[in-house]
Amino acid sequence: MLPIDEAAHSSRWRRRHPVDKAVLGLGLTVLAISLPPWPGAALVLVTALTTLLGPAAVPPRRLWRAYRVPLGFCATGALPLLVQVGGPGGFFGLAEHGPQHAAALLLRTSAASLGVLLFAFTTPMSDLLPRLVRAGVPAPVVDVALVTYRMSFLLLDSVRHIRAAQAARLGHTTRAATWRSLAGLGATAFVRAFDRASRLHQGLAGRGYDGTLRVLVPETRISPRFVTTSLALLAALVTLTLLLPYVLERLLP
Repeated sequence: MLPIDEAAHSSRWRRRHPVDKAVLGLGLTVLAISLPPWPGAALVLVTALTTLLGPAAVPPRRLWRAYRVPLGFCATGALPLLVQVGGPGGFFGLAEHGPQHAAALLLRTSAASLGVLLFAFTTPMSDLLPRLVRAGVPAPVVDVALVTYRMSFLLLDSVRHIRAAQAARLGHTTRAATWRSLAGLGATAFVRAFDRASRLHQGLAGRGYDGTLRVLVPETRISPRFVTTSLALLAALVTLTLLLPYVLERLLP
């Protein structure tokens, strides 16, 4: 199981309905990409980070390990805004207002990523996917997603064991040996995936599969108090974003 899935299953908010957490987490994401970068996205970033480390009780080290990957993509996407190709300044040079645009993009994307992580760190996929049928998603689509989600952990475990066996046989000592081991790893994982899929199909057929996978979903209810508090927090962020520039303009000479 991936670290983010382990954190979701052991989260303090595990027993809350996914709708409760979607209103807060995805609401913060929407505000991050719709409000002005300053101070809107900055306020969303601070709010999401405080919620993750505070009420949601996500371990800081685990959060950083999950956040550094999207943060790297955010930084990589912002760097091209610093330069321009062509124009009156020459073939290649610094873009006008490049740092401001790069900082704005970095603020938006990093804050939006934290909003998504807030939902991911508190909502296991096994709780979310079965409920999508009630939301109108076709049952076969949900079944495929659920089986793919569960099979992915089995394949990752197989890949980990294969790599350990290759390393024990000195399969990574040279560059040529590493490439041969990588090719063997891909071929073996491909064959095992098809074998597991075939056995899964035979098992479902033997149990009278009628086109729907029936799984037990924890009984939870949408909390009106939690949803109301989340909406009030989102509204406060919007209000503060709109009023803060005027307040600072009056306070600062």
